[in-house]
Amino acid sequence: MLVEIRNLRIQFPTATGLSDAVRNVSLTLGQEKLGIVGESGSGKSLTARSILRLLPSNAVVTADKLTFDNIDVLRADEAALRRVRGARAGLILQDPKFSLNPVMTAGAQIAEAWRAHRGGGRKLAEQAAIDLLTQVQIREPQHVARAYPHELSGGMGQRVMIAMMLAPDPELLIADEPTSALDATVQAEILRLIEDLVSRRGMGLILISHDLPLVSHFCDRVAVMYAGRVVEEVEAAELMRARHPYTRGLLECLPTLSHRQRRLTVMQRDPSWLES
Repeated sequence: MLVEIRNLRIQFPTATGLSDAVRNVSLTLGQEKLGIVGESGSGKSLTARSILRLLPSNAVVTADKLTFDNIDVLRADEAALRRVRGARAGLILQDPKFSLNPVMTAGAQIAEAWRAHRGGGRKLAEQAAIDLLTQVQIREPQHVARAYPHELSGGMGQRVMIAMMLAPDPELLIADEPTSALDATVQAEILRLIEDLVSRRGMGLILISHDLPLVSHFCDRVAVMYAGRVVEEVEAAELMRARHPYTRGLLECLPTLSHRQRRLTVMQRDPSWLES
């Protein structure tokens, strides 16, 4: 098992005491594609970032078990975590405009990631950067390697981000809404690219998204989060037939071309969904 989470709880201090942002979350992941869906603020990103212990310094994190390849993440020191972050587990963020260094070329940033985790000389790292840009299906990798982030389109920037994360040859890829800043056509291209790379490299993938139809077609399993809890976990192929009222509510809020609707359904929330 690559990742195992049991009874994860993440709290933040407030004026009235500790407030739960994530509570009683249990998940496992092997060499498969796991989707985590839910509304903004449901705890998706916090749960995924806890695997790398990339949380705000004021976060209070407890769990019965939180491991990456049998490494106890909560008790590991920074040296041990550095051998995991980037090297064995990569994180792709939402918008490359805010993730890439604006004063370094794309090739230099990929080469830096390569050397940080694999060592080697500058020339070797530069060639590795070109090879990685080719792997993420960039047609003129030498030209893109010399470009700065502001000279790249959103789709090209996201491909550069993926190339950086693949440089150390990780075993786990966490993609936090990797296509939310892209148009529909480029979204499809990036997702096909991620799927192909995950399949060829035998990696585990956690895909965080608001798009339920997307994860139902792209992932193997789906965890649905509400108010910091996993309320339902289903096989991706069964997502459209999910039973929990919250999941049903999310699905029914989506517009559809298959039948005409005068109004979209409004989510009717039940206080019982908040129960532990």
